[in-house]
Amino acid sequence: MLTDEELIRYSRQLLLPRFDVAGQEKLQKARVLVLGAGGLGCPVALYLGAAGVGHLTLVDDDTIELANLQRQIGFEEAQLGQLKAAALAERVTRINPHVSAIAIAERLDGKSLEEQVARATLVVDCSDNFHTRFALNRACVRAGVPLVSGAAIRGEGQLSVFDPRVENSPCYHCLYPEQGNEDLTCSQAGVIAPLVGMIGSAQAMEAIKVISGVGQALVGRLLVLDAWTMQWREMTLARDPECPVCPGH
Repeated sequence: MLTDEELIRYSRQLLLPRFDVAGQEKLQKARVLVLGAGGLGCPVALYLGAAGVGHLTLVDDDTIELANLQRQIGFEEAQLGQLKAAALAERVTRINPHVSAIAIAERLDGKSLEEQVARATLVVDCSDNFHTRFALNRACVRAGVPLVSGAAIRGEGQLSVFDPRVENSPCYHCLYPEQGNEDLTCSQAGVIAPLVGMIGSAQAMEAIKVISGVGQALVGRLLVLDAWTMQWREMTLARDPECPVCPGH
C-alpha cells in the first residue's frame, strides 16, 4: 500500500486515469535490473527511481572519468574515480528514499548474470558492447523476462522491447546475428550529449509501460533516431524462425 507521503510524491502519475494507484503499486513491487550505469543507465535509473520503481539493481564495473561528465548526468566532478554503480545508486536513493537501489560493481556473466535476470521483473540493457547484449538477451529469453534495449552513438540511437512472454515476439538475436558485429564505442566514434538522455528516457518510459501494463510497448517494433535531423523511423520486427535463441516463442 502507498503511504500518504507516497501518494503526494507520485500524485502527478496517480492523476493519470489509466495508470492510477494500481499502476503505481505495480511499479512499487517491481524489481528492475539495469546493466550499465553510463550515458543510458543514468537517465534510466534516475527516472525509474523517481517514478517509484521499488527495487533497482544497477550493474557496472567502471569508474567515473572526466570524459563521462559530458553526458552521464548522474555524476559530478567531485566523484571522479568512484564506482559508477555505487555513485548512481546513492543518487537514486537521495532523490527517492522510498526505493531500494543496489549497486553491483562487477561485470556479470554466465551464472551470475542468469541469477540476477531470473530475480528481475524487467531488465534494461544500457550496455555498450555486443557481448553483453547477446548474453543478456539469452538470459532474458531463458528466464521469460522482458528486455528493454537501447543504444546510442554519434548522433544515432535505437530502441526496442523484447518480451519472451508475448507470442511470436522477436528477441535481440533475431535483429542482430551474433557473428560479424564489431563494437564501436563512444570513445572511438563520439556521441552528442543529449542523445543518450533521449534514448535513456525512452527506455525508462518503455519499462514503466511494460511493468504497469499501460500503453503499447515497443514489442515487435524498432525505433531508430537521427538526432541531427530529429527524425524517428519505426521498423517492424519479426521473429526469425531459425533463431537459435528463441525457438518456440
